[in-house]
Amino acid sequence: MDQLRQSLLEAPIIEKGDYEYFVHPISDGVPMLRPELLREIVIKIIRKAEIDNVDKIVTPAAMGIHISTAVSLMTDIPLVVIRKRQYGLDGEEPLSQQTGYSENEMYINDVDPGDRVLVLDDVLSTGGTMRAVLDALDTIGAEVVDTVAVIKKAGPNELDDSDHHVKTLINVRVEDGEVVIVDAHGDD
Repeated sequence: MDQLRQSLLEAPIIEKGDYEYFVHPISDGVPMLRPELLREIVIKIIRKAEIDNVDKIVTPAAMGIHISTAVSLMTDIPLVVIRKRQYGLDGEEPLSQQTGYSENEMYINDVDPGDRVLVLDDVLSTGGTMRAVLDALDTIGAEVVDTVAVIKKAGPNELDDSDHHVKTLINVRVEDGEVVIVDAHGDD
């Protein structure tokens, strides 16, 4: 994971109130995402995730889409995007997403009871988005085969006291205006 590690170490840091936030192509779309970085991440996800007998990949909009699309193309597993816009289609399931700095309603379609799903996302930080997604999938009656986030921001999150486990590719924290690698191999 040399490219991911290096790109995080070089990531610009901005402040949102008291929160130090790294800006990265995987989590923010800037600076530009190079194909070799995306390829490295996708290969690592495919190697780390349980993908046997998965019916669908599920990802929240927006920054999970590019990662999940690439995994879908490499595995031929269909992709479901959880959106921020309601369409009122049959089977649409609402969920409330709350992160450290925002709160939104999101909507999921095309996941049915009994579907075996792989949940993918860009970053696990507060765990608010991932918790909402996993709870909605449970309400639907889908079976979550595996859950993977590319980057985990070290520290407590909403999944710590739950039965949900999220695999990650790399764990980091922001300290004194710099990204620090906490675990270069992430969580299994």
